Amino acid sequence: MLAKLLSFSLIGIDAATVEVEVDVSSAAMSKTILVGLAEAAVKESTHRVERAIVNSGYHRPFDRCVINLAPADMRKEAGCLDLPIALGLLLGSGQIEFDRPGAYAVVGELALEGSTRPIKGALAMALESARQGLSGLLVPSANAQEAAVVEGIPVIPIGSLAEAVGFLTGRLDIEPTSVDLDEVFQKLAHYEEDFVDVKGQDYAKRALVIAAAGGHNVLMIGPPGTGKTLLAKRLPTIMPPMTSSESLETTRIYSAMGLLKPGLPLLAVRPFRSPHHSVSDAGLVGGGSIPQPGEISLAHKGVLFLDELPEFNRRTLEVLRQPLEEGNVTISRALRSTNFPADFVLVAAMNPCPCGYRSDPRHSCTCTSPQIDRYLSKISGPLLDRIDLHVEVPAVPFTQLAEAPPGPTSAEFRGEVLRARARQASRFGAKGPGVNGRMTPRQIRKFCTLGPDSAMILKAAMEELGLSARAHDKVLRVARTMADLDGVEQIQPQHVAEAVGYRALDRSVFL
Repeated sequence: MLAKLLSFSLIGIDAATVEVEVDVSSAAMSKTILVGLAEAAVKESTHRVERAIVNSGYHRPFDRCVINLAPADMRKEAGCLDLPIALGLLLGSGQIEFDRPGAYAVVGELALEGSTRPIKGALAMALESARQGLSGLLVPSANAQEAAVVEGIPVIPIGSLAEAVGFLTGRLDIEPTSVDLDEVFQKLAHYEEDFVDVKGQDYAKRALVIAAAGGHNVLMIGPPGTGKTLLAKRLPTIMPPMTSSESLETTRIYSAMGLLKPGLPLLAVRPFRSPHHSVSDAGLVGGGSIPQPGEISLAHKGVLFLDELPEFNRRTLEVLRQPLEEGNVTISRALRSTNFPADFVLVAAMNPCPCGYRSDPRHSCTCTSPQIDRYLSKISGPLLDRIDLHVEVPAVPFTQLAEAPPGPTSAEFRGEVLRARARQASRFGAKGPGVNGRMTPRQIRKFCTLGPDSAMILKAAMEELGLSARAHDKVLRVARTMADLDGVEQIQPQHVAEAVGYRALDRSVFL
């Protein structure tokens, strides 16, 4: 007897439809055969499924069982096909008959006693189910809230194989899981960090406000212990609150990687990722024989913080070029190319020299000029060109640490950022780049026109600092954001001068 069920398998962060076909033939030798380009975890599932069937009170088919996972040319991985395979074996052997009207997709991993275990990528599978207009999606109970954030698809929580049988045969009614998105955002959309905790560093704070307002990348340079990490961790707190679409985009990545915490169906705050400098190329940008997202995709719509930038492998840093320009990364393999979103703000931090104290008046630097040159040369010019703001973060005097009154809060900074973002949204429209940091050269020519005085300052900077064409555009983008923060339409000379001041690594005094 032939049985067919609809399921899904993950390819990267997307759900691909899998048709599970089970044929049980009584006139043949007892054997279970699994075909359809299944990975090792799926091949091992037949033994797990058979014990789950028996321990759920049913009989393991002693006939010839052929399980086909279509399409045959797509690799299937993970254990989310356990539940549909088990249901197919029961249906094909005549032990049950489905009596539930409509087309349902089924996903889930089974324990030996027949209970369900959580899977990766439930959100992507719910999105695909909604796109196809299915009647519902059966998922393990642990994944129900995660999948239920998708509108337009009833999500049926399944705790065991017996519950799935009861629901599909019509003997058991299970209420679909519902999630109030407004309540989730209200509960989860808050940060523990706040800029009010940072004493001094007004210059660096100003740079981070500009970065948040225009989506600009930042490099902070300063001695150890000056607050570079403290500042970076607070950048997400002044960025605009996540929209529902941004939250779904980001949560889909975490769901596919199995990184969602229990009771957290949705990411309501912008992610902050800080990989160690020993991270590999694949760990940072993604990769593997079956491509998986890396740290830059986990930082999507948030902040990627690279501390001790020169300590990273230079080749690893070079692969950041495409994502920084395009907001996504493409992983190519012989059979398939996979595209992962990677629209993030890069914040990097470094010391001015190997010992770290070159610019610190309280310590003497022990580094020689060749040592400093080798240290700085670990960061290539093309990568520096892609970083808009180079910010010097000096040591904070004791008087500021002990006596300075509290500075502006994250909420106050966020108000400035939101007003600047509103001006950009009005300028670019719905189909524009969204932020100044993503403007194309054509848009720069249109929206970053300079008066005679401003043009003279930029010309002098280009000649004295030897700025590249890309750095020239970066200066204009940053100046445009400063004008938006000040609420003026025309870029002023002081905006250009300040934007040039944020090219610290282009200045010979620093190199």
